[in-house]
Amino acid sequence: MTSPVPILSVQCGKARSFQGPDKPSAIAKTPVPGPVGVHRLGLDGDEQADLRVHGGPDKAIHHYPHDHYAFWRDVLDDHPLLADYGAFGENIATVGMTEETVCLGDRYRLGSALVEVSQGRQPCWKLDHRFGGQPVNARMVKARCTGWYYRVLEEGEVAAGDTIELLDRPHGEWTVARTFGLLIAGDHKRDREGLEALGSLDVLAEPWRKRRAQLLGA
Repeated sequence: MTSPVPILSVQCGKARSFQGPDKPSAIAKTPVPGPVGVHRLGLDGDEQADLRVHGGPDKAIHHYPHDHYAFWRDVLDDHPLLADYGAFGENIATVGMTEETVCLGDRYRLGSALVEVSQGRQPCWKLDHRFGGQPVNARMVKARCTGWYYRVLEEGEVAAGDTIELLDRPHGEWTVARTFGLLIAGDHKRDREGLEALGSLDVLAEPWRKRRAQLLGA
């Protein structure tokens, strides 16, 4: 197993008007001092505006690699949001974990909580709006630097300065990058066999199971 990775920052945010009062969002998340409770549906003090597509047990916590910020500074001309953690609505920031090294079903000790990787993030229009209309959504899909979600298996607490430690990796062949490529980035067109094999991954979140079924039927 790999060495524990330091947690640089923990972010939370409240739902507020985003693109007018009828389209609220909690994508604007800011660092939280001190320990934060980790529960089945996420972090204490964190919200999701549209529970049809955000939040829930399989999207309780969003982890985005701070490793990618250098790429985004080049793409977005050092946008001011990139000066702090949470620019992409993430709850957890680290350096040393990416979509290429994290796998579906990985179990991590996050502070004192136990979490499991459930799916990669599927970016949406809110990222474009947050960055002033720049095509962040499309660039994120193309670069496949999307981050991932955790489900919470054991509740606890987490704070900046704690570590995240890999405890178990039952599906080492299914990185977040590979799965995202098949389901979102178009790799299924040349890897039907991989898309079919993905059906055996019992830890895959339900929205991505449905996405797989749609692609198989296309």
